[in-house]
Amino acid sequence: MSRRIVSKFPARAAAAFCLITAGGLSYQANSPPFFSDSSVSQGVLRSCRAICTIVITVADYKYSLHGLPKDCDEYRHLLSEVHLRSAKRLLELCETNKGFYVKAGQFVSSLRQVPKEYSLTLSLLQDQVVPCDFKFIKEVIVSNLGQDLSEVFIWFKEQPIAAASIGQVHHAMLKDHQEVAVKVQYPGLEKKMKLDTRIMYFLSEFVAWFFPEYRFQWLVSEFTESVSLELDFVQEAKNSETIASNFKNNKFVRVPHIFWDFTTKQVLTMQFCHGHKVDDVEFLNGMRINQEKVAKLLLEVFAEMIFVHGFLHGDPHPGNILVSTEGQGGFSLVLLDHGICKKLDEEFRLEYCQLWKALILSDSKKIQLLAERFGVGKYYRYLPIIFSGRTIDSKSGLEKGMLVEEQKKLKQDLKALTMEDISSFMESLPSDFLIILRTDELLRSAVSKLGASKWVRLQTYGKYASLGLSPKLNPCSDLKSVALYTRLVGNIEYIHLRLAIGVTNMVVWLEKLKRCLIRFHRRMSAAGKGMLTAFSNCNFKV
Repeated sequence: MSRRIVSKFPARAAAAFCLITAGGLSYQANSPPFFSDSSVSQGVLRSCRAICTIVITVADYKYSLHGLPKDCDEYRHLLSEVHLRSAKRLLELCETNKGFYVKAGQFVSSLRQVPKEYSLTLSLLQDQVVPCDFKFIKEVIVSNLGQDLSEVFIWFKEQPIAAASIGQVHHAMLKDHQEVAVKVQYPGLEKKMKLDTRIMYFLSEFVAWFFPEYRFQWLVSEFTESVSLELDFVQEAKNSETIASNFKNNKFVRVPHIFWDFTTKQVLTMQFCHGHKVDDVEFLNGMRINQEKVAKLLLEVFAEMIFVHGFLHGDPHPGNILVSTEGQGGFSLVLLDHGICKKLDEEFRLEYCQLWKALILSDSKKIQLLAERFGVGKYYRYLPIIFSGRTIDSKSGLEKGMLVEEQKKLKQDLKALTMEDISSFMESLPSDFLIILRTDELLRSAVSKLGASKWVRLQTYGKYASLGLSPKLNPCSDLKSVALYTRLVGNIEYIHLRLAIGVTNMVVWLEKLKRCLIRFHRRMSAAGKGMLTAFSNCNFKV
């Protein structure tokens, strides 16, 4: 098979292979003498392994699908098989290369817009790595704080409580007896990140060279930006304080306090908070904490970030959100790891609120108009499917699923979509939209594990979209007449949306009541039949 493939495109493959390899090696050659010989060789090995994996994957696609028309069932069947094989290769690559490759795999798995074979396979990646030798961790702490550990801490546990691809966290106690968590970045990480992301960019160019419809440069750019943000612990600490300030009046949300005297770009010292992962169902059941209430609070917190504050924690995987037994109502949420945070553009925030208002009210014209503002007017029909799981012309209620006829039509529409359409859609989206898509997918996964219904999410997003459109949040003019008119229109829109949500809530409640009454009637009928049968079987003697 390999001879046949190489014979079809030897010049292109060889040229691209040499270009990518040269790019990686030239970076190593031009880098300052920061790395040891072993780290340089490891970098080259990781790069070559990644290049070989992608070259084989490209060859697999070219060979397996060669000569088949794209609109036939055989092509779609084979494409799914190649997707799965390729995803398994990438999974093996990420697990072998570790570090940023694991993080990149997780980043891809959290996007619904990539083929499902990739998202499902790469979701198996666990962000658990072998902890770094404490000797090197200690060197990072001492060089950053300028003091020995014994001068800062009463005790410092050498065994980390968590280890991931960026750094690891240690449990310690400051001299003033405050219990802290100390997050330490692995040494030499920034240099390694530059090489790995450069190779990823070259590989995305390589894939696009052979398959113009498979354009993943946007994905590499988003990933590189998010990782770069995570490497600056000072910025992470500032993000943490911003979110703490935004939720200062919310007794159900806790954000660890930052100890600035012991925080640098590579060392972050924060208050130690106890808790369990937000999707730890066994813990919640053991503590008799209502799972649906946890899911609802989780959605409310992030909906408030998106629609009201316009400042978003962009990495809400379960390890970054803890459930604590402290707080009103028997529990609270602890928000950790604020490395990936995004300040949403104010105009985008308002338009996104308007989008959810249009989704709730099934206003197709408004959805189309907003899609054009977001740069994806051609694909406006798919926005309701992405966010609410309904078609744009759905006749069923928001709280219900799609009708059978709608599902059939949607299936046909999706078959007509090509990878070119998906690439074009993702490339056209604003950066703010991309981080929301990823955040929403992570939230859906956690909420699903907690057993909450789809309607809880839709209701929560609709509620906070209406709050985000509230005139109190959006004073737009100093001119009294204009301000009064704008406030009046805003109030009408706000009331309209809240009424729509209220009516839908009433429909949902009535549906539940109807089901309860039907079950009650069936039980009573069964019980009545049982009594009659027992009565008729009795023998009465006079």
